[in-house]
Amino acid sequence: MPRAKNIAFLASATPEAQIACERLVARYGQEAVETAQVIVALGGDGFMLETLHGTMHVDAPVYGMNRGTVGFLMNTYRETGLTGRLAQAEEARINPLRMVATRESGEVVEALAINEVSLLRAGPQASRLSISVDGRVRMEELVCDGALVCTPAGSTAYNYSAHGPILPIGSEVLALTAMAAFRPRRWRGALLPKVAYVRFDVLDPEKRPMMAEADGQSVRDVVSVEVASEPSVCHRLLFDPGHGLEERLLREQFT
Repeated sequence: MPRAKNIAFLASATPEAQIACERLVARYGQEAVETAQVIVALGGDGFMLETLHGTMHVDAPVYGMNRGTVGFLMNTYRETGLTGRLAQAEEARINPLRMVATRESGEVVEALAINEVSLLRAGPQASRLSISVDGRVRMEELVCDGALVCTPAGSTAYNYSAHGPILPIGSEVLALTAMAAFRPRRWRGALLPKVAYVRFDVLDPEKRPMMAEADGQSVRDVVSVEVASEPSVCHRLLFDPGHGLEERLLREQFT
């Protein structure tokens, strides 16, 4: 069980999160992130993603408490009994996606995404994409508003809004989902092995510009985007017993 001094509290900028952080620090103390046994993130799902990205260098799991809106990756907020909850928490491990985006200028931008890597049209006309998987062209032309590749952890986020499938957390699968596909009109996407290497090529970047995003990090004027799981990076999340990611993903399909 982590002692009070072994907990590092991080909070989003919202008043609710800041007040909660002050109260918890007063009760349990505050450890530096670099030496903490566990990190407690106070905010919403966006802040949880920000915390996971910002603490990759630290060998400590992250336990979120919801002081935001959706809170899919967060536990219920409660001030009392925190050390007991941490001792009983279930751990989920997530490998992010690595995005390698090439811009028209030749600049290459790399970023990691815990939820998804998405390509979105950046102009008034629908985009035209070519999709390759493991070096083989699988779709010569997809006319759409965009496309994304998501992890199981991110399958209930943007992917689900785009009518993509919810993936079980241990499925070793990625979802490739189209947004507002015009041609092929009824194409909804594909399920790919976790080890798959996906490449998107923008077919008409000057007339139909596109941007790429990896968990909110945007890259404009892309001509190609490569996406693959990054096994060398592992994010550790803690959840209250019976409320882990596997249960949440299952429950989401019946609501």
